[in-house]
Amino acid sequence: MTAANTIHVTNTSDSGSAVVYHALPYYPNVLLDRFAPFSQQPWAMLLHSGFADHPHNRFDIMVADPRVTLCTRGSETEIISDGVTNTVEGDPFILLQQQLDTLSLPVEAHPDFPFQGGALGLFGYDLGRQIETLPTQADQDIDLPDMAIGLYDWALIADHHRQTLTLIVHHSLQARLDWLATSPVNETQVNFSLNSNWQPNMSRAEYGEKFRKIQDYLLAGDCYQVNLAQRFSAAYAGDEWQAFLRLSAGNKAPFSAFLCLPENTVISVSPERFLWLENNRIQTRPIKGTLPRLPDPDADKQQADRLARSKKDRAENLMIVDLLRNDIGRVAVPGSVRVPELFVVEPFPAVHHLVSTIEAQLPENCPATTLLRACFPGGSITGAPKIRAMQIIESWNLSVGMPTAAALATLACAEPWTPISPSGRY
Repeated sequence: MTAANTIHVTNTSDSGSAVVYHALPYYPNVLLDRFAPFSQQPWAMLLHSGFADHPHNRFDIMVADPRVTLCTRGSETEIISDGVTNTVEGDPFILLQQQLDTLSLPVEAHPDFPFQGGALGLFGYDLGRQIETLPTQADQDIDLPDMAIGLYDWALIADHHRQTLTLIVHHSLQARLDWLATSPVNETQVNFSLNSNWQPNMSRAEYGEKFRKIQDYLLAGDCYQVNLAQRFSAAYAGDEWQAFLRLSAGNKAPFSAFLCLPENTVISVSPERFLWLENNRIQTRPIKGTLPRLPDPDADKQQADRLARSKKDRAENLMIVDLLRNDIGRVAVPGSVRVPELFVVEPFPAVHHLVSTIEAQLPENCPATTLLRACFPGGSITGAPKIRAMQIIESWNLSVGMPTAAALATLACAEPWTPISPSGRY
């Protein structure tokens, strides 16, 4: 592999620093094939758009070999940069922004390249403990970091609308091409299979009791909505990458992801965008309300109409819209928050979703990490009011560290950037 293909070099700073855009051969599954040899390499990550007929199914993004990594557990964040490890205390969002400022990749926003280097990784639900004061009652029975972020100075971007594959680098192009051509030595990829039945983390009776308690809270006016999540576990054998391929092929969600962390693998298949920021324009598209697709076209249309008219789903959706309007309003330009779409039914391969859209303007001097912190964790994975819902969830001793209530995100050194919310439906 050589650098003989078309290369576009754009000088983006007075110092003469450059970002290089290098065209590579494209076909629909190109990033799945290119990522596979790296799927067992720690800090290799893939964001995949699922190939479904949906306007958000456009980009796939691959990264690996980060310049810097940040891993937060509780009050401590381990930062590894140039082989040197430092463990510090402090707000993880501020620590991340400091590392982004230090990396300082000179890029300009471009609609065809949503990520040209920057931060990509996992923001766990329990990172919310760094923002809000919550009691610690839940068991920590999953060894998953609260935040696991890599800072990357290159990316492979597949654009399924333009049918292009572009390698974006900030340092030696040929060195990165050679690195990509030299696949790491991985264990043989074995087909994925479950070795046990799925086991819930609570019995049906326990789930029902918690459900009834939520109804009591609602009737008492203590809160309006609580997201009662349940985790299922099973023993397995084989390669996690093979599991992702099967899930993605069946789900075709526009915001799918595979993250190989040093001690964990995170797989996500979600239809929901948590936050999008482009040229200081904020957008969030919460989902509340879901019905399965039906094979008969007429029956499927009636199903969509049923969801659109559902008073329960519309009420839940509106509560989260109000919550997110409030969260975004904490940092947005005053008076800029608006709701251009309310209660829109969107079809996906397996389900219909009830989606609303909130938009606002972010001040020029406000970094993306500040916006993410103001809205974290996402309202659709907590309930409303957010803090009270989180307190109720915590009081039930539900296991912490659950990635089902996390957010995956890219934060580019120049916008646009896209945080992505798995929220258990991912």
